[in-house]
Amino acid sequence: MYTKTQETAIGVGCVLIGIGLAVGATMISSEAGYSGVGPNFFPWLIACVLSVCGIGMVWQAQRGGWAHRDEPEGAVLGDWRAFAWVSAGILLNALLITTIGFILSCTLCFVLAVRGFHTSQGRVDRSIKSWLRDALIGLAIAAPVYWMFGKLLAINLPGLTNTGWL
Repeated sequence: MYTKTQETAIGVGCVLIGIGLAVGATMISSEAGYSGVGPNFFPWLIACVLSVCGIGMVWQAQRGGWAHRDEPEGAVLGDWRAFAWVSAGILLNALLITTIGFILSCTLCFVLAVRGFHTSQGRVDRSIKSWLRDALIGLAIAAPVYWMFGKLLAINLPGLTNTGWL
């Protein structure tokens, strides 16, 4: 468990990161964009929320420690096989997104991440049915996101074709 000093230091660290984000947000143009929200809105929002959370952590640490915390769950050591699956999904997504398009690369990322999460839970299913089910779920998530960004928000994401639909 953490000491009062360590808990306070973590809270102060959150506040300092929030202040750093706020300083960075001042360097972003505040010119209003869509619906009056400028590009610095989210950096300011995150800076404020992080600072408030840090202040709350410091306050709790000074009043006797972080209240009602549970013992950590899970394994004592990380599951490296699961980590490798999830990492492979993220890295392959970044590597392949401009080659095979947003939909397919995100579907692959989903399949590999699910594989990692199942591995970490000891539920390894290597059947073709399981791989196909995960791919169809990933496709059902990635395709509407791609179409929404492309058609509704007019944000160009890498596609497999130049039609804007795939």
